[in-house]
Amino acid sequence: MTAPPGLHRPAGTSAAGPFATQVTPADCGWDYSSLRVLDLGPDGQATFGTGPDEMLVLPLAGACTVTADGDEFALRGRPDVFSRVTDFAYLPRDATVTVRSEAGGRFALPGARATRRLPARYGPADQVPVEIRGSGQASRQVNNFCSPEAFETDRLVSVEVLTPAGNWSSYPPHKHDQAGPGEAVLEEIYYFEVGPGPSGPGLGYQRVYSTDPARPIDVLAEVRTGDIVLVPHGYHGPSMAAPGYDLYYLNVLAGPAEQRTMAFCDDPAHGWLRETWAGQPVDPRLPMGRPEPGEEER
Repeated sequence: MTAPPGLHRPAGTSAAGPFATQVTPADCGWDYSSLRVLDLGPDGQATFGTGPDEMLVLPLAGACTVTADGDEFALRGRPDVFSRVTDFAYLPRDATVTVRSEAGGRFALPGARATRRLPARYGPADQVPVEIRGSGQASRQVNNFCSPEAFETDRLVSVEVLTPAGNWSSYPPHKHDQAGPGEAVLEEIYYFEVGPGPSGPGLGYQRVYSTDPARPIDVLAEVRTGDIVLVPHGYHGPSMAAPGYDLYYLNVLAGPAEQRTMAFCDDPAHGWLRETWAGQPVDPRLPMGRPEPGEEER
């Protein structure tokens, strides 16, 4: 089996314009999902158009002010992705946007091709549903800030996952590449950040594979902060946090279905693992961060 080229994109290899990272549908060879990451220094700013995509501004590190369609949103942000849930802003398609940061920071812009033009909006951190999934060494935290149930968009779905050091997430492996009962076609992007160790940057691993000989894919990528893995089809998982290093990833999903969904199908060889969770305790290191009451009032 051979992997389609460019599915693992290390940090620094996808820069374009003002963005430290940019992957568009054209870059990926698909139709809907995109991701940009904006690095701003102190008193930095960037102005750009959303074009045919709806987007979010999601602080990964730092605070910023976002202006779009004449509205201005002050995002409190966070020191880093492991410290707390963050607030965010929604950007409609065909908008001119300016992101400013007084102290500097790093900001993700997950996106999707959109048909409807919805209004620009603010998403408070204290309204982000936080879910603990799995148990034992499969325990992980999902911040459902832009899941279909939590926040309205046209097509975009995005969540972030925190996996304590030594645990596996995105597990059992699952896929979203066929339309049918319990599954939807979704193009998916994984963006990673890894907690550092005392001697330097951390690392994790991501698996993507296919059991369909007509569409081979076979990826086992060592991932570090800023890396991206694309999932055009096939099973994805596990996402492996190496011992000593917490793992974060941002998922961006979009597809052709009229109704937003995250419907998936487990690899039948491993789906039985879900039945074992009931007999194991959740990892006590979770949850990994929540805003204090009243912090996000606007």
